[in-house]
Amino acid sequence: MPITAGMCCSRPCSSLLFATCEESRCADSPIDPSSACLPQLRTSARMKTLTIGILAHIDAGKTSLTERLLFETGVIDHAGRVDDGDTQTDSLDLERRRGITIKSAVVAVSTPGHRLSLVDTPGHPDFIAEVERAVGVLDGAVLVVSAVEGVQAQTRVLMRTLLRLGIPLLVFVNKIDRTGAREASLLESLRTKLSPHCVAMSAVKELGTANAHPVPLPFDERLADALAGDDVFLESYVAGTASPVDYRKALVRQVSTASVYPVFFGSAATGAGVADLIAGVYELLPSRERRGDGPLDATVFKIERGRSGEKIAYVRMFSGTLAARRPVPFRRVGAEGVGRPSTVRVFEHGATPVSGEALAGDVARVWGLPEIRIGDRLGDSADLSQDRFFAPPSLETLVYPVDPEQTSALYTALTRLSEQDPLISIRRQDQEITVRLYGEVQKEVIRTTLAEEFGIAAEFEESRPLLVERLHGTGHRVRRPAPDERVFFWATVGLRVEPGPPGSGTDYRLEVELGSLPLSFHTAIEDTVHEVLHEGLHGREVIDCVVTLTDTAFYPPASTAGDFRGMTRLVLQEALRQAGTRVYEPVHAFELEAPASAISAVLRKLIELRAVPGEPVITGDRCTVDGHLPAVSAHELEQALPALTQGEGTLVTSFAEYRLKPGGGGPGRVPSSRRGRTTA
Repeated sequence: MPITAGMCCSRPCSSLLFATCEESRCADSPIDPSSACLPQLRTSARMKTLTIGILAHIDAGKTSLTERLLFETGVIDHAGRVDDGDTQTDSLDLERRRGITIKSAVVAVSTPGHRLSLVDTPGHPDFIAEVERAVGVLDGAVLVVSAVEGVQAQTRVLMRTLLRLGIPLLVFVNKIDRTGAREASLLESLRTKLSPHCVAMSAVKELGTANAHPVPLPFDERLADALAGDDVFLESYVAGTASPVDYRKALVRQVSTASVYPVFFGSAATGAGVADLIAGVYELLPSRERRGDGPLDATVFKIERGRSGEKIAYVRMFSGTLAARRPVPFRRVGAEGVGRPSTVRVFEHGATPVSGEALAGDVARVWGLPEIRIGDRLGDSADLSQDRFFAPPSLETLVYPVDPEQTSALYTALTRLSEQDPLISIRRQDQEITVRLYGEVQKEVIRTTLAEEFGIAAEFEESRPLLVERLHGTGHRVRRPAPDERVFFWATVGLRVEPGPPGSGTDYRLEVELGSLPLSFHTAIEDTVHEVLHEGLHGREVIDCVVTLTDTAFYPPASTAGDFRGMTRLVLQEALRQAGTRVYEPVHAFELEAPASAISAVLRKLIELRAVPGEPVITGDRCTVDGHLPAVSAHELEQALPALTQGEGTLVTSFAEYRLKPGGGGPGRVPSSRRGRTTA
């Protein structure tokens, strides 16, 4: 029987941790586990809110756990199954057919005095961009690990990101009812591969059977090392007066500061241990008050299109109030504006939001903001600084329609898709359309989406590494109208190009007064600068550079925006040629673990793939080696690893940097200039 809002559980809760009221966090007496239950009965003057993400390697059981959480809290009357295609969060037809999460989904649980918003994220690394956007709006996270497969490559990538961002998290070891499930060795793996501060909250009885269930562990000295960073606890521990309540209070403080990571064992399939996890989420992860005062501050972390093609923004509220028909300022780097939402719907209970005002702590869907983009901040005082949590895509592919007449429609459809995933940029040069990708699964998803949602049959060429160009030196060119030339433009444009620091992107600057030209001419210059940089000299995007507009003049009434576009293209291409560009390839950092007996074969393969490995480290019968390898080789290494290591090797890769491609050149051509005015 699920536990429903407003009910006390009909069976005793097995958790030693949690009591039934808000004041239990500060109780001075030990908690009686026989009377403890999930904290649905909390009451307070203000509602508490908590937004958490469910994260994991693919197939660890994220979506199944989300379903079980909704069932245990009374949101749904039966837990859906991924295999049956009836889950709440995998709502896309494609997700149901493939059995994987592609888009982040939100569902809420409201209980007296508390609202919990769950964000179910993709587990496949090809959709890491979806995870990135979700991570930026979380109060806490539940990292799901399979008790059978253990810590996997994506698990480690996610854990490192959560640690770097300081996001409080709980670990849920799923599938304890499966044959091959592990407990002691898995816990040791969590401590060595994720963090030494992973601490077990329970032990497992009848492990690997249908009757497997967790049994709570007492609060005693086994937790002392993990909690030693808490000064208050350490003082009582050294004095010999630390009680179970002291341990518990210290655990709450250490988890809230992302210093300790409690590990819960259970099974999403049977429900074992899920009640304890829910209680842990409420009690250990830091919540905030749902309130509407203060300036508006919110983040757009997801965009989708409605049935009529309208744009729908998913917004996480940090302060203030967001309501329909009220002006809303929005900002992004280099742009700002004001919108007026037509509809605001807040996630309260379940996967369907309801109309109302969104307050601090809420997650809402917002209609009526056609200019909004993922990553935009709502409010005048919002902080625009944004860190990249995960690596950008390092692959690209050419895509073309089976019917050439649909080229424009294909570009429009891909542009729509890139609105929902801005890291997957689309580039069109002449009749060629290029898409940036994370992997082959993502390519297949895009192909299917184009066919089913837009009616476009598309073909993709083989993926290739995403090469880029960087400036070798500095270039500066100025051009003025020259009517004696066959092609000329009524415009004066001067541009200087200089290398920027790695990772700095494109910085466009002015050394002329903004009022020296009509605004439309300035816009034409800046837009063309970005177009030309996307094309480069070798057909690759020029990155990490500073472009400065040094000279301008116009000649009324002859000058038009088209003149400035044409002249800017000529001048910037000449400045790039003067500076010179070199072609760079993406390089990944890797960490590879394999049986020590297989390390010789592994090292030979690494050298064959142009990797630069470090010194292998042997611990017992296992060996670890890290280093760098070209991104183009990463997929081949991943495919070869099982045969090299008898299926016992693990590989974690992440984008590290761009390095000069051997030869320094690259395929492509110098793009031709656009047509200008011609003399008779």
